[in-house]
Amino acid sequence: MAEHETVVRWDDGSDVGPGTDELSGLDYMRKVVAGELPESPMSSHAALHVVSAGPGEVSVRCSPDESHFNRIGSVHGGLMCTLLDSALGGAVHTTVPAGTGFTSIDINVSYLRAVFPENAPLLCNARVTKPGRRVAFAEGEVVDARGKTVATATSTFLVFALEDRPRRRG
Repeated sequence: MAEHETVVRWDDGSDVGPGTDELSGLDYMRKVVAGELPESPMSSHAALHVVSAGPGEVSVRCSPDESHFNRIGSVHGGLMCTLLDSALGGAVHTTVPAGTGFTSIDINVSYLRAVFPENAPLLCNARVTKPGRRVAFAEGEVVDARGKTVATATSTFLVFALEDRPRRRG
């Protein structure tokens, strides 16, 4: 059995500086797309890249490598769920005002097809179905390189004031 190693590098955002809490979610996500703000650490680990962001909509590309495969050599369902959660959350992010955060309450994923390496990259298109001041709802689908829908999801998000979040210790 061959052993492999993956090195993951990410920007923890500690050097982003003051002011990001003052950006609307849409402005924040557009800066991520433009490369002016970093992707999340999870995005680096899961090979995710936000490719577009508009009001209530986000698209995220995933380029899985061997470290994202399951025992039979297809893309692990957990990676697909992470892709969907990231895109749906990003779509919700575009609807919230400055100083507002969000977190997943639930996610319901339907896996429609196995995804093998030759069917990558994957693209997840997500949209908000109902924005809200306390709770928001979103849906999305993952399409493979052949244009086939391979998974869909719906999700509910808790929306909260960022001032309520605990501060990260350095």
